Amino acid sequence: MNSNGFKSSSFKQGIVSGQCMPADLEPEMISLRPERLGEYIGQRETIETLKIAIQAAKQRGEALEHVLLHGPPGLGKTTLAHIIANEMGGKLVITSGPALEKGGDLIGMLTQLETGDVFFVDEIHRLSKAVEELLYPAMEDYCIDFVFDKGIHARSHRFRLKQFVLVGATTRVGLLSSPLRDRFGIFRSLDFYDQADLEKIVDRSARLLELQIEPRGAEELARRSRGTPRIVNRLLKRVRDYAQVRCDGRISKSAVADALSLEGVDSLGLTPLDRRYLQTIIEYYGGGPVGIEAIAATLQEETDTLVDVVEPFLLKIGLLVRTSSGRKASSAAFTHMGYRVE
Repeated sequence: MNSNGFKSSSFKQGIVSGQCMPADLEPEMISLRPERLGEYIGQRETIETLKIAIQAAKQRGEALEHVLLHGPPGLGKTTLAHIIANEMGGKLVITSGPALEKGGDLIGMLTQLETGDVFFVDEIHRLSKAVEELLYPAMEDYCIDFVFDKGIHARSHRFRLKQFVLVGATTRVGLLSSPLRDRFGIFRSLDFYDQADLEKIVDRSARLLELQIEPRGAEELARRSRGTPRIVNRLLKRVRDYAQVRCDGRISKSAVADALSLEGVDSLGLTPLDRRYLQTIIEYYGGGPVGIEAIAATLQEETDTLVDVVEPFLLKIGLLVRTSSGRKASSAAFTHMGYRVE
């Protein structure tokens, strides 16, 4: 515990973090992912764009254009990569920007791809410059250049690649270089889900898990899931355990409220870290404006954690306002946190 009385943690979002966690990779959770575009709920414009592009590419017998997906964690970027591979009839190869440390890592993966395969790069904004530059001819001309030896003995060889589809995912599209961003033919931003779509996801997941959930229980679960499908499925799993032990297996509104209160998730889906973030702005800085570095120092949290994990949802629901001079807590934040509006 630090001098301000706050518990220090680099990642206090826990169960309602949009980031992928080990529990999300369990077979039971993976089975909840839709496998086809027709099964996908929400993101209607993105789905319609992909349907048209995939159908046109298949009719022409060509590979799909490269796809760049942007949005906060947990909104379905990886799921869409799986779906694109299924729709195109190819294999999905998954990696991430930080994992591709050297050009040889990328070359080894690209040369193994077959026609129609989908190469998914998560956190693509974190590619090194050397690896990124190797991607340019691979994306444009489906080829890659090898350089043998050095000095006066150096020689180049161009290796032809099969027509693959690169699907890039990023939470920070502004960090992508223009040359890389311009080589994607399809660029779509994923937004937080609305209440109605999240309720549909809850109902679908409950059917797949063979759970009994009341309509008001599904509504309450959707309300607390921060507009994120990954979180709603994670919360459903935790509520299932609570209902099994305390409520004879039936998931009601009260069961959801009681189970998530134990997890520290309030009626809006805020976690202890979210509330401490708002509390810091209100109590220590008079409601703001205040710089993100000052907030991070007070909370003893990483700035990236606050910017990538905490702030997007608070901004979305109107509890936080970004101004040119810093962050401010809105009047709705004062009310939700139990403070008198000033």
